[in-house]
Parts: sequence; structure tokens; C-alpha cells
Amino acid sequence: MRRTGEQPVALARAALAAAMGLLLSSCGGTLLPIPLTGLNRQLEQAGGHHDPALGDGWLGVIQQRGGRQQVVLIDLKQQLPVPLPGLNRPDALPISISVDARGERLLLLRQLEGRAEVVLYRRSLMSLQPIVMGPGSIPTAVQLRADGRQLAVQVSRNGQWQIDLIDLP
Repeated sequence: MRRTGEQPVALARAALAAAMGLLLSSCGGTLLPIPLTGLNRQLEQAGGHHDPALGDGWLGVIQQRGGRQQVVLIDLKQQLPVPLPGLNRPDALPISISVDARGERLLLLRQLEGRAEVVLYRRSLMSLQPIVMGPGSIPTAVQLRADGRQLAVQVSRNGQWQIDLIDLP
């Protein structure tokens, strides 16, 4: 036997469960992107950017600055660029970049003296290390693994596209 008042409570619970189910099912399939308006506005005001590379809390971009292209690394928590001494040469044109999860290592494909070269930049050491590609290899794109221990380089070799995987110490 039911006591008085139990039936309305049970109906209210059923209605609430149905409403929650409907609400959750309508939201479940679609996730709306949430733009970072403050940072987006800063990037827009700073000028043209291209070739974004994301690390965990880091954004690497190639930016037009002072009439030339430069690599910029932005700390996403602080929403500020960090210094990259020794990376941006006035006679080099950056083509493609990649950044590891910690923002410690940046892999850069750049054009220097008419040839494409791949270099690894280590922020803590403020140093560049050239990555030697095989003979006849023309690098065209780079990607650094999140832990910074391996890289993939797309190369054109003998008229064919290939990918070279390279382990880093």
C-alpha cells in the first residue's frame, strides 16, 4: 500500500529524470568551441601569424615583425611571449615550427642562404642544434613529439615525398 503523497513525489522524480535525460542527450553530441578572446585579440593586434604549434600551455607561431618573419613562443598561462635569444636570425626565413609539451624544445624548419634546414632550439640552453638530413633530402615540414624526444620531418627526396623519423637524446 502506498501512503498519501508518495505518488506525486514519484511522478516528480520521473519527470526530473526525463528532463535531465533530454537535456544531456541534446548536449552530448555537440561540443561548442570556446575561443580565448583575450589572447586572440592580442595575436590579432600584433599582426599576421601563421603555422601555429601547440604544446601543453605553449603556443608557437611565425609572426611578421619589423618587416620580417620571426618565431614567437607564447606562454598560454601568462598570455605573454617568452624570449628566444639566438633563435631568430635576420637572414633566415622560418617556414614551419613545432613545440614540445613543456615549451622547452622548438623544432624549426627555415630557409637560410637559399636552402632549407632543420634546427632544434633548446630554451634552457638558448642554443640551436642543426639536424642533418640525408643527402638529396629537402625538408618541407616538421613535427616534434610532445616529450621532445623524437621528430618527424617530411622531405622531398628524388622527387618523392617521404617522412624521416629521428630520435633525439
